[in-house]
Amino acid sequence: MTEKEMTAREIKLHEEEVFLECEKRWVFGLLMLVGGFFGGFTYTIRGGVFCNAQTANVVLFAIELGRMNWHGALYYVIPISAYLLGAFLSESAAYYIKRLHVIRWDTLFIIVEMAAVVFLALLPESAPYQITQVMVNFICSMQYNTFRQAQGIPMATTFCTNHIRQVGIAASKLVRHHGGAAYSERLFFHVKMLGLFALGVICAVRLCLRFAGRAMFFALIPLAVVLADLMYADLKVERGSFERKPRGH
Repeated sequence: MTEKEMTAREIKLHEEEVFLECEKRWVFGLLMLVGGFFGGFTYTIRGGVFCNAQTANVVLFAIELGRMNWHGALYYVIPISAYLLGAFLSESAAYYIKRLHVIRWDTLFIIVEMAAVVFLALLPESAPYQITQVMVNFICSMQYNTFRQAQGIPMATTFCTNHIRQVGIAASKLVRHHGGAAYSERLFFHVKMLGLFALGVICAVRLCLRFAGRAMFFALIPLAVVLADLMYADLKVERGSFERKPRGH
């Protein structure tokens, strides 16, 4: 079987599978929008930093160690620790929440995320930027760890690096195999995710210029849509499926 045939077969199998609501592509699309919003928000009015991932913080931490600036290095330990804690808590909470058979952890996390958004939106402009930065680090870590695969496709909803990589891979295969629905579908899927992330950033920048910190309230809109859908699934459609794990967990 050729590589092209294998990819087409893989996509067909994915289409035939029954996925949980929290694995649907449109859910991941809205979370990409929120991830972009967080990035635009912190960079525009909360210190000019990116809090969605930790590569930059680890690099800066190591740079300060190289300079033997221990106090400067310690500064970067805080956001890295917040990200680590977010991953630890989201992984632990999922295990215990599942056993309650009330709602899924994915749904509860969206409630937690919305509460964090309200808290950040209500912070006075005089509050230290580090409060927002650490909170966004924490929430982005939990979102990244909780939502892992969109209908079988590995997915990050808080940063873009893998999407750019996947676009390059799909484009290469399209050229090499002279087209193919399987490759074009995968390419445009990741392009759409990148577009939604960028749209979130653009919305954050424009709203921050108008509403300052209160702009964070607008992140509640896509999160509320996701919450309503997941809550309905937990209470009605997927009520007997609490033992099922989303792909990637």
